[in-house]
Amino acid sequence: MSRVARKVKDKRVLKLIRAYLTSGVMLNGIKVKNEEGTPQGGPLSPLLANIILDDLDKELERRGHKFCRYVDDCNIFVKSERAAKRVRENITEYIEKVLKLKVNKNKSAVDRPWKRKFLGFSFYLTRGKSQIRIAEESIKKFKNKIREITSRRNPLSTEERINKLNPIIIGWVNYFSLAKAKKHMEELDQWIRRRLRMCEWKLWKKVRTRIRNLIKLGMRPYFAKIYANTRKGYWHIANSHILSTTLTNEYFNQLDYKSLISQYSKMHVN
Repeated sequence: MSRVARKVKDKRVLKLIRAYLTSGVMLNGIKVKNEEGTPQGGPLSPLLANIILDDLDKELERRGHKFCRYVDDCNIFVKSERAAKRVRENITEYIEKVLKLKVNKNKSAVDRPWKRKFLGFSFYLTRGKSQIRIAEESIKKFKNKIREITSRRNPLSTEERINKLNPIIIGWVNYFSLAKAKKHMEELDQWIRRRLRMCEWKLWKKVRTRIRNLIKLGMRPYFAKIYANTRKGYWHIANSHILSTTLTNEYFNQLDYKSLISQYSKMHVN
């Protein structure tokens, strides 16, 4: 509160902020008094974190460190492991003794930049230069979201699935457009289309429905009858010649599927 009061002179605002800090939190429907810290999830929490950690920014600048901080998550970049350990000790001491905050020792580490992630990003080396990439954990989380929407147990039409996928795809690509990720975007597109084909094949439950739809999509009746009677699994069929030549990329484009690579390419036009 003393740091807030450096800039905020209106006592009414200071009183509101203090009330927010001492309001308590709800745990299993019961109000619990909080003795320290800020209630998580509110819009004021990151703002207050930035206010108090502004002193940390100035201290890191004074020491000449290269760093990147987002609210309470901070990476400091140095040239050697020895320097990193020394900086971690010194900065931890500054945060805990001067700013009176606690450092999460479990999440803090000294490591190579490409072995760590920050806000979903990481690094990789190519020809002696560092490049930004999407962290593996971020890709796993994205794929889990896609799996929920494209689950065979989820009784949606293909159009409904695509309508649910598009906002997630657009937002994800917008966020990670900073990274070098063309190959990832292409691979994820192929994977998503395969899942959409799998769901579509599941929707065509009966043999006669499959025959009718395959013929409608341009397959000769003779082959449509053969393929419609296949006993192979949904995931296997989704990657077969049967569906790749009928449920084509153009088919999904006509249903307004916003592919990752098309969104990514728009942001990387020279």
